[in-house]
Amino acid sequence: MFLRLLVLAAAGCVLFKMITGRWPWQKKLSTRHQAIFRARRLLGVEAGASRDEIVAAHKRLVAMVHPDKGGTNQQVHEANAARDLLFDELPDGADSQEYP
Repeated sequence: MFLRLLVLAAAGCVLFKMITGRWPWQKKLSTRHQAIFRARRLLGVEAGASRDEIVAAHKRLVAMVHPDKGGTNQQVHEANAARDLLFDELPDGADSQEYP
């Protein structure tokens, strides 16, 4: 009886993961947090990245996806949007200078 209940609970968890994309015990992220997560993943920076780390990661990415290197304008726009979003998330005073 206990084994059946355990298997049913496991199947329910897997079904929940397939439908929602997250496990039942994982906290649901807001749309902004999801965008920040995707921006960090796109640029390849950690959660506590400094302004200089974000700028360096952005430059590396743009060098790879620039239209002159076989990329597209859309990819450059996505890199710029990710950079700007992460700049907005920096603590006050950390983004006091403008991006060159």
